[in-house]
Amino acid sequence: MKIISAQEHQAVESPVVLTLANDADPRTLDLKGVTRIDLQFPKFTDGRAYSQAFLLRRRLGFAGELRATGDVLIDQLVQMQRTGFDVAVLREGVDASAAQRQFERFAGFYQGSAVETQPHFAKAA
Repeated sequence: MKIISAQEHQAVESPVVLTLANDADPRTLDLKGVTRIDLQFPKFTDGRAYSQAFLLRRRLGFAGELRATGDVLIDQLVQMQRTGFDVAVLREGVDASAAQRQFERFAGFYQGSAVETQPHFAKAA
């Protein structure tokens, strides 16, 4: 997962970007030509964007970039990656190097995810 600052998020624009409110149903979208979808976390306690990301990846087959925006904290990053996010825009004042260490702390998982669908026990040795 790529970690970027709010300034980088503003500076980098993609040709076809869709910003989805966290109460919108992704199943109603026309995803033709969309290269990036920004999913919003208005508060760190509001996790509806996790469900949206999972729906977009697993049920709707969206292969473009999913970006987490809003009140993104480092404690959320591993779960964001597991539900299908590619990029997380950290809120102001959050250290990107501390955020990257989260991925080192949790190197593997027993269960499957939106990205790696097979559980650990089903993978070839």
